[in-house]
Amino acid sequence: MSYAAYKMMHWPTGIDNCASGFVTHCRADFTPQIPLNQTDDLESDWPSRRGIGPVPNLIVTAANILEIFAVRVQEEGSREARNSTEVKRGGVMDGVSGISLELVCNYRLHGNVESVEVLSIGGGNGFRGRDSIILAFQDAKISVMEFDDSIHGLRTTSMHCFEGLEWLHLKRGRETFARGPLLKADPQGRCCGVLVYDLQMIILKAAQAGSGFVGEDDTFGSGGAVSACVESSYIINLRDLDMKHVKDFMFVHGYIEPVMVILHERELTWAGRVSWKRHTCMISALSISTTLKQHPLIWSAANLPHDAYKLLAVPSPIGGVLVISANAIHYHSQSASCALALNSYAVSADNSQELTRSSFSVELDAANATWLLNDVALLSTKTGELLLLTLVYDGRVVQRLDLSQSKASVLTSGITTVGNSLFFLGSRLGDSLLVQYSGGSGASAFPSGLKEEVGDIEGDAPLTKRLRRSSSDALQDMVGGEELSLYGSAPNNSESAQKTFLFAVRDSLTNVGPLKDFSYGLRINADANASGIAKQSNYELVCCSGHGKNGALCVLRQSIRPEMITEVELPGCKGIWSVYHKSTRSHNADSSKMADDDDEYHAYLIISLEARTMVLETADLLTEVTESVDYYVQGRTIAAGNLFGRRRVIQVFERGARILDGSFMTQELCIPSPNSETSSSSESSTVMSVSIADPYVLLRLTEGSILLLVGDPATCTVSINSPTGFEGSRKLVSACTLYHDKGPEPWLRKASTDAWLSTGIGESVDSADGGPHDQGDVYCVICYENGTLEIFDVPNFNCVFSVEKFASGRTHLVDAYSKESSEDSEKVSNKSSEELTGQGRKENVKNMMVVELAMQRWSRNHSRPFLFGILTDGTIFCYHAYLFEGPENASRVGDSVSAQNSAGLNNINASRLRNLRFIRISLDAYTREETSNGTLSQRITIFKNISGYQGFFLSGSRPAWFMLFRQRLRVHPQLCDGFIVAFTVLHNVNCNHGFIYVTSQGILKICQMPSSSNYDNYWPVQKIPLRGTPHQVTYFAERNLYPLIVSVPVHKPVNQVLSSLVDQEVGHQMDNHNLSSDELHQTYTVDEFEVRILEPQKSAGPWETKATIPMQSSENALTVRVVTLFNTTTKENESLLAIGTAYVQGEDVAARGRVLLFSLGRNTDNPQNLVLCSYLIFHVPIKKQIIRVLRMCNPNLY
Repeated sequence: MSYAAYKMMHWPTGIDNCASGFVTHCRADFTPQIPLNQTDDLESDWPSRRGIGPVPNLIVTAANILEIFAVRVQEEGSREARNSTEVKRGGVMDGVSGISLELVCNYRLHGNVESVEVLSIGGGNGFRGRDSIILAFQDAKISVMEFDDSIHGLRTTSMHCFEGLEWLHLKRGRETFARGPLLKADPQGRCCGVLVYDLQMIILKAAQAGSGFVGEDDTFGSGGAVSACVESSYIINLRDLDMKHVKDFMFVHGYIEPVMVILHERELTWAGRVSWKRHTCMISALSISTTLKQHPLIWSAANLPHDAYKLLAVPSPIGGVLVISANAIHYHSQSASCALALNSYAVSADNSQELTRSSFSVELDAANATWLLNDVALLSTKTGELLLLTLVYDGRVVQRLDLSQSKASVLTSGITTVGNSLFFLGSRLGDSLLVQYSGGSGASAFPSGLKEEVGDIEGDAPLTKRLRRSSSDALQDMVGGEELSLYGSAPNNSESAQKTFLFAVRDSLTNVGPLKDFSYGLRINADANASGIAKQSNYELVCCSGHGKNGALCVLRQSIRPEMITEVELPGCKGIWSVYHKSTRSHNADSSKMADDDDEYHAYLIISLEARTMVLETADLLTEVTESVDYYVQGRTIAAGNLFGRRRVIQVFERGARILDGSFMTQELCIPSPNSETSSSSESSTVMSVSIADPYVLLRLTEGSILLLVGDPATCTVSINSPTGFEGSRKLVSACTLYHDKGPEPWLRKASTDAWLSTGIGESVDSADGGPHDQGDVYCVICYENGTLEIFDVPNFNCVFSVEKFASGRTHLVDAYSKESSEDSEKVSNKSSEELTGQGRKENVKNMMVVELAMQRWSRNHSRPFLFGILTDGTIFCYHAYLFEGPENASRVGDSVSAQNSAGLNNINASRLRNLRFIRISLDAYTREETSNGTLSQRITIFKNISGYQGFFLSGSRPAWFMLFRQRLRVHPQLCDGFIVAFTVLHNVNCNHGFIYVTSQGILKICQMPSSSNYDNYWPVQKIPLRGTPHQVTYFAERNLYPLIVSVPVHKPVNQVLSSLVDQEVGHQMDNHNLSSDELHQTYTVDEFEVRILEPQKSAGPWETKATIPMQSSENALTVRVVTLFNTTTKENESLLAIGTAYVQGEDVAARGRVLLFSLGRNTDNPQNLVLCSYLIFHVPIKKQIIRVLRMCNPNLY
């Protein structure tokens, strides 16, 4: 069956390719992260630290998803580390307490990325050059991209396509190829090679820096930095060079011209001919002259193993190349060569000289490798084991290779070094890891106590302890019992040259694939009375994910269902707010008290009903105190919040406001009647919406005007101020909000000065005492009914940013007084929301109005403000702010200002946010409301700590959570309760960092966020580690159980494996007389199958294994299903668990299998225990054809 259209519900998460490079910033932008200071007690044992050094970007691809991350380093003892409440992963290493990945940009491409490479710009540390990204797609499409600061994203600099009739001869009559294009770049950035169609090598010549190929405008677009780009391309036919079967190629270090080493096989062989034809591979080094388009052969090496498959270029000053095969590692350069045998299957080419053998046996097929030092490579094997390969170098030649073991990690699909202290393990089978390493030489390089401390960081923490960590890391720690070896093994002997390394997992990216099978069932807290769209949240998708030790059961839920603490009926609710109060709070609170503000309990809960207001005290119990407080309770409340550092509470109602000290009123304000002649009475002037940013309160009135309440922290009083410029203005305000730009260095201040450029990539600067400089700045964001959006500073109300046609949904917002050329403006800014989201709507945007605004910057280092807007049709706009200083910005602003013929604007120009821009963020995961609902004046509720999460909650008919992870908004709907009319956070004794919401049915619910799920994913996911490979899962609805087929690799002696391969029908024993006694006692890995029956837990913890059904030796479980059979004794249908198996014993043993039927019941004495009753076991032997039980149906059979 084919489909004309489809909708991607969950995008891929398994990492296929990874690379690192200076894409968004230059090496010259780096400022030293780690001061090289040492404590006295460790000075004698600890080696000199290198520091973190310049940290490049991390580039990853998952199928058609391209993501670029910035690596954020948190120093031990810094202001951020002192104020942070999160438990950082990995402890402290080299003065670093935390490292995290922050998303810079991501793209959904129109094809799967086959290969990724970074084209280096070259130059020294002081050179302001950036690297470019090269992507390869099937069959022979190549894209070269660079980061453009003006749009805060990637732009394509060149595209190369070698498909179609013009290039049909390159295929030589073939239609399909075993692999896609393979990319490799020269280390010095002089060229790049692309292997397509197996034997066609495309050479992409890079443009020289300063050659004039990059335009002047392009240089300004990259913030004054020059990016690498491709100048031209040509093709080398490897068949003309007598190369028939190319396996890999690599550019090596240390040559004046680019030198490409190609691994190819002269004559194919296979397993049956290995004893006669074993060493069939060779490497050939070609000197690539991109100017003359010549490629002479300069050296080669033959007689390499037939199973060689990967090349690894050795960094300078050693140079050369490593050839990795399944059983050996060979080193070759133009002047020297050596080899290391990994197991007993490795033999030399002429059998005359004995290969140097490793101290342990290992197989390296399907391995990945990268360099930690110039002479130390890190290898990740197919079993997830980490190995350290050391090149023993005497200054002239490589004498030998040494291999040492580390502990286990994830099964990797790619590995790359990120700077000089980090590496990234990309995985398609498990979670990808960012790891920090620190190296020394010798066994005494690191204190033994530190080894033990670091070694226990990730692996063996109990589950209850892990769940108390930060929410984004809790799931990873549960899965990561064996996620990484935390330090390398000690040297084997005193003469060994092995180096010792410390490893610490710093961050991880969640992966839910690959999915082998899935089943869906009811949640534990499902609502049986749910109907309509709310019924969708009753179900969860249980998937078999991963392989081997990374195998897990992924429980995917399309929406969030909160854990309810209690619920009460509350009809007619229109709004709800929670406020703080502490009468002993001092005005000048120090930084330690500010850090404790997050743990302060709420004091009162204010509930607005249709015609009155209720006030509850949030102590141990919610107690109504409406009659004993001075709050305005005779009518409904518009908004409530805190002022003056939570010393006062402000309550705003339709015609006024009250300032309260706890429950006692200290001041009451009345909204003045408008001065407009058209208004007949003051009844038309009521408050519509409120925005609070201490010490200011912004009111939007019904006639489209605004009022500002200005607070005096010294006297804790508030005065009414009508902003200048709005009195008598004909422009009606449709939405407005206040934005408090907090922090030690307010972010928006960088947008009006050039100070941010001196800090490289926009880092915050600590004050001398480590505390904040001031309380920050406050801005007012206003959107008019004509669609114009303006930002004013408060309280002066000078316009500092202005954008026209905000409701049209442009991809970029640029200040109207500092726009670039009209052509660039048309290209960048004038794209409607229909183009971005692809919805194809052709509605008249003239009738579209912004009804709600919000602007927020959450308290994280390097965080940038978000701007949100809601239109009348329910569409949500999300913009992310960034900084860019355009070319000749100051002069262009001056010209624009002079054109306004306004003398006052000359003073305003100095304070305009001329470097501020916004980029639109796609929110396609959110489904907009079908119809506009005017009953909710404010739908956005921003929260800073709900179970450790940050973001905002969107009320309405389709409520949703917008959570912030890595500067990326994750959208998760909440469908279980239908329309939600009010929402607020709540933190007290019985509800730790929880929340309260009220449904349209008049039910008030006090809830907490489920702690078992990880929300940094497209869907909320819970991963249950299995330590084995899951194959099939089914749902037993009657008992709410999930039977699951799992295989676990087990090491057994060869003689024990052979003894199990018996044909039981004829009693034939397998012959093993060809094997020696040593070979019979070697271990062999076999998969042992079992069926586990898991039950979800009501406490949202890990699932519990209720029963295990082991299979016999050499018996594979193929399928598990729930079938309904007719019981002839009871005359009733009965649901049974059916398992179909097959014995895998080789081609010499007759194929057979079993069908197992089990009845599942509860123990009458202990209902928690599951009772398995074996009803029937019957064998399926071989008759006329091989019978395997592959599938089962659900018939009513006798």
